[in-house]
Amino acid sequence: MNSKWRVRILIGLTVAVLAAAIYFPILKQRVKKQAQVQQTSEEQARRELVQSLNANSNEPKVKAKLFWASDSEDGALAPTIVELPLSNDPVLRAKQVLNTLLAGPVDAELHTLPSDAALLAFYILPDGTAIADFSEAMANSIPSGVQSEQLAVDSITKTLEANVPQVRRLKILIHGQEVETLAGHLDLTATFPVSTKTIAAIVPSPTATAPGEVSANASAVGGAAAPQKK
Repeated sequence: MNSKWRVRILIGLTVAVLAAAIYFPILKQRVKKQAQVQQTSEEQARRELVQSLNANSNEPKVKAKLFWASDSEDGALAPTIVELPLSNDPVLRAKQVLNTLLAGPVDAELHTLPSDAALLAFYILPDGTAIADFSEAMANSIPSGVQSEQLAVDSITKTLEANVPQVRRLKILIHGQEVETLAGHLDLTATFPVSTKTIAAIVPSPTATAPGEVSANASAVGGAAAPQKK
C-alpha cells in the first residue's frame, strides 16, 4: 500500500470519527427529548381522562377540602373548599381529590405539587395503608429542600384525611418504585400518618364484655355518678 492510500484512509477515518462525535450527541439529545415528549403525552392523556371522567360523572357534587400553600403564611397550608363530583368508593374518591390537588389552585404560586406530576396508581390495603404511585416528575420537578418536600407530602395527607377517612397512613412510590427520599431530603422509605379516626373507631367498646362484667361495670358507673346528682 503506497503512501497516498494510507493518507486517504487516515483522512477517511478522521472524517468518520469527527462525524460520529458530532452526530451521536445530537442523536442522544433527540432520543431524550422524544422520551420526555412521550412521557408528557402519556401524563397529559391521564389528566384529560380524569378530567373527562369528572366532567361526565353522575356522582353528586360535594364540598371537598383540599390543602394548598397558604397565601398569608410561608411554609403553611390552608384549606380550600372545592365542589367536586366524588365517588363513594374510597379508592376512586382518593384519585379524584389527588388529581384535583395536582392540578393546583388558580394561583400557581400556591401549588404544593409539581404541575407536571401525575398520579399513576392508587389503592388501599385492608389495614388502611394507602399506596400512591406518582410519576417521576413528583421527585424531579419539586424544589429540593426539607420545607418544600414536607409541605408537598402534608398537602397530600391532609387532603386524604379530610376526604377519605378510610385511609390511615400513606406510602408514596415514584414510578412504581420505592425511593429513599422525595427530592433529596424527606424520607420516603416509611409511611406517613394520615388519620387515627378509623383506628379509634375499631377499638372494642368497654361495654362489649361478658354479661357478668357488664353488670359489674354498670354498678361501678352508677356508683361513681351518684355524687354528681347531689
